[in-house]
Amino acid sequence: MAKTRIALYPGTFDPLTLGHLDIVERAVKLVDHLIIGVASNPAKAPMFSHKERVAIVRRETKPLSGNGHASIAVQAFDQLLIEFAEKVGAGMIVRGLRAVSDFEYEFQMVGMNQRLNAEIETVFLMADPRHQAIASRLVKEIAMLGGDVSSFTSPHVAQLLVKRCQEVGKKK
Repeated sequence: MAKTRIALYPGTFDPLTLGHLDIVERAVKLVDHLIIGVASNPAKAPMFSHKERVAIVRRETKPLSGNGHASIAVQAFDQLLIEFAEKVGAGMIVRGLRAVSDFEYEFQMVGMNQRLNAEIETVFLMADPRHQAIASRLVKEIAMLGGDVSSFTSPHVAQLLVKRCQEVGKKK
């Protein structure tokens, strides 16, 4: 019997962008089960709570599983990435690359993760050219300044962003 190929796609997903969804759409074609790990990472000062981000990712990725593609599970985590990968039984970590600057950071991460567990491979998927410029940080900045983020996120996430920015604006 063939071994189940389990992959972990980690990130903060604050907010979930079309670039993230593109990586998920392609990753589910390569594995049997994809776990999307939503990291807490308070250092990034997330706009959405950990619980909200998990709910958003679950909602937005639900239509991407099945029909011959991998099943998807979304889980929160707040531990070392490699420890979480071991915990969920992932044999690979999926990462998206947009630019050379991403590669330099990811190259360092792969080296460290290999030292921690050489059995878990990291697989890089290049961002679709339409999504290469999309960065969550920039999407948040555009939203905070009242710009239109609809070409960077799903309609649901764009709506949530606008609402959150209005809430934050009222508090100031």
